[in-house]
Amino acid sequence: MCSANTLVGEFEMLRPRLTSVAYRLTSSVSDAEDAVQESWLRLAGLTEEQRAGIRDLTGWLTTVVGRICLDRLQSAALRRERYVGPWLPEPVITPVGAPGEDPLDIAVRDEGARMAALIVLDKLTPEQRVAFVLHDAFSVPYNEIAEILGVSVDAARQHASRGRRALGDAQPPPRLSMAEQQEVLDRFMSAVLAGDVRAVAEVLHPDMVFIGDSDGKARNARRIIVGAEKILRFFSGLVRMYPPGALGTGRAVLVNGDLGFHLPSLQVDGYQKLDEHVGTFAIRDGRIEAIYDVANPDKLKPAFRGFASSA
Repeated sequence: MCSANTLVGEFEMLRPRLTSVAYRLTSSVSDAEDAVQESWLRLAGLTEEQRAGIRDLTGWLTTVVGRICLDRLQSAALRRERYVGPWLPEPVITPVGAPGEDPLDIAVRDEGARMAALIVLDKLTPEQRVAFVLHDAFSVPYNEIAEILGVSVDAARQHASRGRRALGDAQPPPRLSMAEQQEVLDRFMSAVLAGDVRAVAEVLHPDMVFIGDSDGKARNARRIIVGAEKILRFFSGLVRMYPPGALGTGRAVLVNGDLGFHLPSLQVDGYQKLDEHVGTFAIRDGRIEAIYDVANPDKLKPAFRGFASSA
């Protein structure tokens, strides 16, 4: 185990991994950062003798973060019962073509931290999610997972197995290259702005979904919209509701490593106010399978970490 003088340096080297673990487990920027910071406080609070007894600092810290995140997941279930409308993970926003070196920016480059992947993980129980993510994504042994969950090794293995089975039929489409994503999204936005219903329909997967997250604090869909035809009507209504060209005022950003958009707030007399939105897409077979749209200001504030949202 390292001495106290090198403890900070050792921890900072592990911060990206710990942040990735915490974000994959909680889908929350604030919870992930709090969990990592709490793990540091617990490490720093040990005596030199206790630190000397840690043979594997990476494993020790990963276990601590996992235990903290399990508590966060269990309390989050209660918070979501009071949430207004659909719930989406807190996005991590980075500029296109300029990947940041913040630990969360690094974490979302992994395909398992994409918005679509996190939504799939949200289908699991807290115990299944912890067991599955720690074992399959971060190679944490089942005996350590069992310690985190407070169960036997066999039970920990069973939690991971159940999580794996639950996700088997719900895996999101693989991440496309930036060029492929750009081509699909350009066609979609051009069709929406032109009001070309037929062209929009050609870009949408027949069974696509639109999930809008606002917690009632911004204008957005209060229910999940399923089916290309319903989503076409929804977008047609948006084009009429907002000022001409308002939906084209956004900029391209990376949302959890995938191409997405940022629409700034806009108010024009005679039209409905456009609230700030950040969204991204899941694309399958050249068509948009899902749109994830976050308008909850409480989630957007921490999302723009690499640059100001008003830039």
